[in-house]
Amino acid sequence: MIMSWSGAAQACDTALVLTIDVSNSVDPGEYRLQIDGLADALEDPEIVEAMVRGQVAISVVQWSGENWQDLSIPWRTIRTALDAQQLALDARLMPRAFVLSDTAPAEAIYFAMKQFDTAPVCRRKVIDVSGDGTPNAGSTTAAARQAAQRAGITINGIAIEGLGIAITTFYHRQVITRDGFVITARTHRDYPNAIRRKLIRELTIPLG
Repeated sequence: MIMSWSGAAQACDTALVLTIDVSNSVDPGEYRLQIDGLADALEDPEIVEAMVRGQVAISVVQWSGENWQDLSIPWRTIRTALDAQQLALDARLMPRAFVLSDTAPAEAIYFAMKQFDTAPVCRRKVIDVSGDGTPNAGSTTAAARQAAQRAGITINGIAIEGLGIAITTFYHRQVITRDGFVITARTHRDYPNAIRRKLIRELTIPLG
């Protein structure tokens, strides 16, 4: 059933780059959990309403090692529920960009920042970084975070844990900006719940 909402804003509230870790630590089943979780979240009625009301623009990036970033879904402005439905479908069918590669979140951040050069004009610029490991390649993540802050870009994160909270701690200390936040997924199986919670927090609180 396709829903519609009246009174949608005429200007874009948020330009959001969703970045997904597809490095060597993510096996095929875990990749599927991430992609299906993202697609399910984009179909969630509360999130669809927030995207349409805010005329949100979204792009999706897959990342892994230092020279391994892929713009998998270019910018989409979500003006109707049909737009959201198509975005969710494209996310669900998105092929994995890389396998057997390192983990370089700083380069993922720099790549995501470049995407705003072609983004619609929006009130807020946000990068989501999701991942299950700390860097083993690339440049300094803290420097990338500082560059984003200087550019007026917010970085939020989903830290996918295995044991303990090491990834969450790293994201708090090295990845998110001062105005950002981290959602912890206890395992990849918790990722669908985490991405839904994060998108609701990102897209509904600013509009409220």
